[in-house]
Amino acid sequence: MLFGSRTPELPTPEQALKGRATPEFEVPSRHTVLGNPLLGPYPEGLEIADFALGCFWGAERKFWQTEGVWTTYVGYQGGYTENPSYEEVCSGLTGHTEAVRVVFDPARVSYATLLKLFWESHNPTQGFRQGNDVGTQYRSAIYTHSAAQESAAKASRDAYQQVLTASNHGTITTTILPAESRTFWPAEGYHQQYLSSSKNPDGYCGIGGTGVSCPIGVAKADG
Repeated sequence: MLFGSRTPELPTPEQALKGRATPEFEVPSRHTVLGNPLLGPYPEGLEIADFALGCFWGAERKFWQTEGVWTTYVGYQGGYTENPSYEEVCSGLTGHTEAVRVVFDPARVSYATLLKLFWESHNPTQGFRQGNDVGTQYRSAIYTHSAAQESAAKASRDAYQQVLTASNHGTITTTILPAESRTFWPAEGYHQQYLSSSKNPDGYCGIGGTGVSCPIGVAKADG
């Protein structure tokens, strides 16, 4: 492991586990709460957003509870290992984050609204941790699916940094990268909608925000 010291480190592509060509598990066909397909096909007009904000159990619940979100599922993104397992991601040797894929209707909820929820639901200044959860997989990240998403994500980051600084918080460590360069690998079935009432209604959720409101617009979709 690369975690012999107290400070986690990202592996290089050469250090990362190689993974496998095909997954070793199946993903449920439908969302436990919303009832819609997880992996598609999706109705025309829906858009996709990818976020990493710490433990993906609580993060996913934040998004599926948002009006206008059609489906969500959790997975691993941002690293090098193909079709990784949860245990491999937790080893720190894949380079992946714990991520949430959000499929949403931009006519009902804007990307700006999802960005606001993202920023306010975790502390984006903590580097390789969220609260008591420590590891590279808990780092903050946004994986964008269009130039408009990239522009909106960076603008929201800059706006939030201003109010965080004014509130004596540190520097945002969130990475913003194109999703097309960072494959999203779905997680095991038992992780999907883990905190739903039918699975673990009293389950642990380690994410938490700074208490500082993110000053970005939420009036209409912007990509």
